[in-house]
Amino acid sequence: MDTAEVGVSGAVAVEPDFGFQNVVGDSAILRDAIKMAERVAATRRTTVLLIGETGTGKELFARGIHYAGASANEPFVAINCAAIPENLLESELFGHERGAFTGAQARKQGLLELAAFGTLFLDEVHHLPRQLQPKLLRALESRRVRRLGGLNEFPIECRIIAAASPLLEQVVGTGEFREDLYYRLNVFSITLPPLRDRLEDVEQIARHFLDEETRDYQPAKRFSDDAVAALLVHRWPGNVRELKNVVERAAILSADSVMVRAEHLLIQRRTTRVVEPDDSIGDIRIPRNGKLLEDVEREAVALTLKITGGNQAAAARLLGISRPTLAKKMATRACADAGSAR
Repeated sequence: MDTAEVGVSGAVAVEPDFGFQNVVGDSAILRDAIKMAERVAATRRTTVLLIGETGTGKELFARGIHYAGASANEPFVAINCAAIPENLLESELFGHERGAFTGAQARKQGLLELAAFGTLFLDEVHHLPRQLQPKLLRALESRRVRRLGGLNEFPIECRIIAAASPLLEQVVGTGEFREDLYYRLNVFSITLPPLRDRLEDVEQIARHFLDEETRDYQPAKRFSDDAVAALLVHRWPGNVRELKNVVERAAILSADSVMVRAEHLLIQRRTTRVVEPDDSIGDIRIPRNGKLLEDVEREAVALTLKITGGNQAAAARLLGISRPTLAKKMATRACADAGSAR
């Protein structure tokens, strides 16, 4: 049986072999995430929650988990919860019987049913309408669903992989996303690092995209030193997706040259909010004889946590880093404080 992928239309297409070897990057934080994904791929139906910013590769990881597991020859079904109109999403997920509503002229299988023994990927699950959340929760708990307008329930055998932005916890806190559903989805959580936390991967990823865009060029294109330097100083708020777009534009602009230079990299700079003096707290001072960068970072972490009242998620956002990175810096700070106390 061919490996198949099913979209929201129910169409089936052959999917080429996929594995985590396709993920580009050698940073420790990325490799740790891949190891976690490979471990859960070995299970049959464990529910997975992928947390990451836009462009960090959540769908790439979802496919990797599916195709690295025992159900690789079963369907991979993907749906974006933010892209389907609210009045159609319930029918897409659970299906409907003929006459269930106006326009339902025939029975339709839902994606939970179409996924069979494969995987259902719920992208941007934090946008799932509030009224659908109890129904999804019940399906996850009972592993049974009923089509709209139907009387009989039938079992579902697929694995559920959900993906959400790091704002999911905030949405849970405001009540827009049910806490019980959050915990039901969060059986096995994997946080995907933003590109700014693995800058050592930027050059390798950029070269990969450049090779893809210019594979027919002879001789092969390459980046100049000033282009590599420009790539490494950007913080990549759009993550890998943004980097891919920048490289694609650069390949076009450098069509007459074998070398991609910094002038070909159209990197958009986001403006940041100007912090008024009364918004700030504390000072980080650099003495004339210097100060270690790790000491500056420790002070920045301490002051930011003071601003946020100890809220680590908010502090990470203010510092422009991920929560795991903040946790590591806090651990380093704690070790240093312990050492100085001896």
